[in-house]
Amino acid sequence: MTLADLKQNFYNNLQTLYNQDEIDTIFLIYLEDKFDLNYLPTQNFDFETEAKKDLTALKTGKPIQHITKKAFFYDNFFFVNENTLIPRPETEELIELIRNDFPKDKELNIIDLGTGTGCIPITLSKLFPNSKVSAIDISEKALEVAQLNAKNLTETINFIQQDLLVDFDLDQKFDIIISNPPYIRNLEKDEMHQNVLQFEPHLALFVEDNNALIFYERIISFAKKNLSENGSVYCEINQYLPEETKLLFEKVFNKVELIKDISGNYRMLKSSEIK
Repeated sequence: MTLADLKQNFYNNLQTLYNQDEIDTIFLIYLEDKFDLNYLPTQNFDFETEAKKDLTALKTGKPIQHITKKAFFYDNFFFVNENTLIPRPETEELIELIRNDFPKDKELNIIDLGTGTGCIPITLSKLFPNSKVSAIDISEKALEVAQLNAKNLTETINFIQQDLLVDFDLDQKFDIIISNPPYIRNLEKDEMHQNVLQFEPHLALFVEDNNALIFYERIISFAKKNLSENGSVYCEINQYLPEETKLLFEKVFNKVELIKDISGNYRMLKSSEIK
């Protein structure tokens, strides 16, 4: 089998799930991340049995990152599995906000609320090497993934198992509080691809329709106790609820800014100066 034959197999098997561009992307990720191969159409491919097994899994909607066991995020590969969300490019934009707001040599105390794979705190630890970085998640299995990623990428992160919906106080101040919390309402599930619905943890994705901002309320509550005087809060937000989220933060912060992502949607929020 040549790589051209393998590519055609991907089209034949996945065309009912994805469009051509998506299949192209999945195929290239498969070659590069699993076999370290570039696409040369006439090159022989010697892993037909493994590819057949992987295509069977992909046909069920299983994400390609769960096949390769890694996802690329901000210049590094992170181990991923079914216990964590797959890091998204939009989250890189949130990282960029912080990178542009502070000098690299700044000594910061940073915390990520709801860390999943650990991609946010590990990346920030690399960008601000003089900083102390902590991260919280409710899921023990997610924290195991995050700890493995920190070890693989040689960063020291203080990981804490904690439910954000329960009152807690770490008795310290943070210059940066960052979070990509659950914010997708159940009513939005119909818009989502089955590979997300079936294979990524709902605990990290969804909130009840009648209480969609619950995690932002908890982030604000945490910030009131733990944000330093000149600190800032950075969040990913639901693009369908930007004004509602902004109004919630404006009850507590003097400065609240909605920020658009590369697609022109309000997907980020920055706040500072507690009233």
